[in-house]
Amino acid sequence: AVVVVGFRTSNPSGYGRLIEKGGKLIAIREEKDCTDEEKKITFCNGGLMAVAGKHALQLLDQVGNDNAKGEYYLTDIVEIAGGQGFDVVAAEAGFEDVLGINNRAELAAAEGIWQTRRRREAMLSGVSLIAPETVFFSYDTEIGADTIVEPNVWFGPGVTIATGARIHAFSHIEGATIASDCDVGPFARLRPGADLRQKAKVGNFCEVKQATVEAGAKVNHLTYIGDARVGAGANIGAGTITCNYDGYSKFFTDIGEGAFVGSNSSLVAPVTIGKGGYVASGSVITESVPDDALAFGRARQRTLPGKGKELRERFAAAAAARKKG
Repeated sequence: AVVVVGFRTSNPSGYGRLIEKGGKLIAIREEKDCTDEEKKITFCNGGLMAVAGKHALQLLDQVGNDNAKGEYYLTDIVEIAGGQGFDVVAAEAGFEDVLGINNRAELAAAEGIWQTRRRREAMLSGVSLIAPETVFFSYDTEIGADTIVEPNVWFGPGVTIATGARIHAFSHIEGATIASDCDVGPFARLRPGADLRQKAKVGNFCEVKQATVEAGAKVNHLTYIGDARVGAGANIGAGTITCNYDGYSKFFTDIGEGAFVGSNSSLVAPVTIGKGGYVASGSVITESVPDDALAFGRARQRTLPGKGKELRERFAAAAAARKKG
């Protein structure tokens, strides 16, 4: 009539005890109501109970609140059913499958169990985890065989990785799609909407958000790509930024196939860099660049001979005067 799922533990503190007699379950006793002898029982309530439908309502009607907490315990059904001659039994499950979670420390312990299982599952499916204990998955992470994940990588919700990718150390990835043979990190951040196509590269200290990096394109280092498309085979130099937000709205940057954006450039959206376009290093680009065009967006350099020495002498004298004062 009633089946209860229980588990055994060397530390039963806080759990209701399953009290058996002659192979039958006769009661579930909450810890506050246990005698000293009952507290020594290590067979505990796992929190799952099945009650035969034809008996359920009349058993529920008899549940009272005569206990240390003055609460109505569903678990009293066990003793009530046994008292009416019904068969009541306990089925044993593994501790990890039914452990209780009452605080943040226990939640973290349960998460640790799940992560250990998920890491093993990934490795058995052909994923290489260099330091498994430092890699953290989400419930929906999909990762293909022959992918290599280096230490200290965090996968948030919504990540899909195809086969043969390499995720370097200290990368943070969520809401992203990574195609086969891509190379990510180290210290890369892929935010929701990041879509890396085959053999794309997002290198160290780069951030990609709501943007597509097409096949073979490279975003190598110290770069932000947001609300953008980086065309196939394009190369984005170090320190490049897509300026996609004006404080009120987001705007799109379109970088064409085979384009080259020099280091330390700012692309002020909305703007288009045409196929094969070339942006000189240090440029601020506010107008679209046609296919195969070269764009400069920086002040012209001036060199004044001897002026550096003069400035140093002037600054040193001013510092010395302040020190005396």
